[in-house]
Amino acid sequence: MTAAIIIAILLVLLATGTPISIALGLTVLVFLVGFSDFSMETVDIVSQRLFTGLESFALMAIPFFVLAGAFLTEGGVAARIIRFATALVGWMPGGLAMAAILACAFFATISGSSPATVAAIGAIMLPAMLKAGYPKRFAVGVITTSGSLGILIPPSIVMIIYAVSTSTSAGKLFVAGVVPGLLLALVLMAVTFVTAKRKGFPTLPRASLREVWTAFREAFWGLLLVVVVMGGIYGGVMTPTEAAAVSAVYSFVAAVFIYRDLRVRDTGKVLLAAANTSAMLLYIVTNAVLFSYLLTSEQIPQSISAWVTAQELSPWMFLVAVNVALLAAGQFMEPSSIVLILAPLFLPIAQSLGIDPIHLGVIMTVNMEIGMLHPPVGLNLFVASHLAKMGMTEVSIACLPWLGVMLLYLVLVTYVPQVSLWLPHVLGVR
Repeated sequence: MTAAIIIAILLVLLATGTPISIALGLTVLVFLVGFSDFSMETVDIVSQRLFTGLESFALMAIPFFVLAGAFLTEGGVAARIIRFATALVGWMPGGLAMAAILACAFFATISGSSPATVAAIGAIMLPAMLKAGYPKRFAVGVITTSGSLGILIPPSIVMIIYAVSTSTSAGKLFVAGVVPGLLLALVLMAVTFVTAKRKGFPTLPRASLREVWTAFREAFWGLLLVVVVMGGIYGGVMTPTEAAAVSAVYSFVAAVFIYRDLRVRDTGKVLLAAANTSAMLLYIVTNAVLFSYLLTSEQIPQSISAWVTAQELSPWMFLVAVNVALLAAGQFMEPSSIVLILAPLFLPIAQSLGIDPIHLGVIMTVNMEIGMLHPPVGLNLFVASHLAKMGMTEVSIACLPWLGVMLLYLVLVTYVPQVSLWLPHVLGVR
């Protein structure tokens, strides 16, 4: 009964158009005032939970990675990565589209954000693909879908939030995301290759070794960030949070002093934009922590876990339910909110069924990728709609074939846990 009341309050607030971050906090307040023994002691407990919930060292990585992505987006790194990717695969069938996917994979390793990846790569590649003669819907579908690699290939802001909400290792999650991220990039490139060959999409002249080397040399300082951040984490030199701080400083130096595409006087605008994004994410986290406390104090996760155990669900049936719930939630909420609300609910049940928490984290991340690609709140759709000057309906239609590919990939990741767990096991990451 308690769970029904809480969910009903939340749904009513969402139905009225209340932003998800505010709806979470208001749900807690309405329930405490109207349906519990409200007292000043309750106020003290809630206040303490708000602060202790945010006292997480891992959460500090979010504003740093956001800032690094902002410097790289404004600092011309994306354009150099695109030139390198085009030199590598532009000569293949559908070369420009494949270069866009490869560039998104490269940029994902230094941004941690899907919308940022779509914006940075799409702003350059979408006009280039249209000028080369690619169908507009195909070009938009490729850019929108491959941009979702931004939250699967580490470093990933969504993975950091999952790690914080479930007390799992962010470093191990990052390692676990490498193989699924690269595999998804290969799947998208394979689908593009087959489609381009069948429909006769244009190709580019094969780049010479000198041209490839020149493009690599120009992109070197941007690509080096991947080595610095991921090498530091996997080598045990830095924690993910420390790596995020290093990436922010490195991105500033690369954009302002090495590439010189960003002037010092313009860094204030970048800092302000990154601060706005970080504040939005952390405000959601704050209210989600409070909402999670309410659920836990009312014994809702424990009750759900006991009910699922009593039903004697097999692990594969539970994972079906998890995917359906996450895909449904993706219709109405953005990824950070979904992870913060549902991860603490799913984790105890998954552990009781012998499902690895890291595997569950990757499954949730792939679901969040899919949520970026369908309305009404698919963030990648909004970015692509702005870039392509197309309506949301048309962009959604352009992404439909790719949604099918993503759903098949989700089945693979869900039921072949070795895709996620093989690399952490080999490297012995904890």
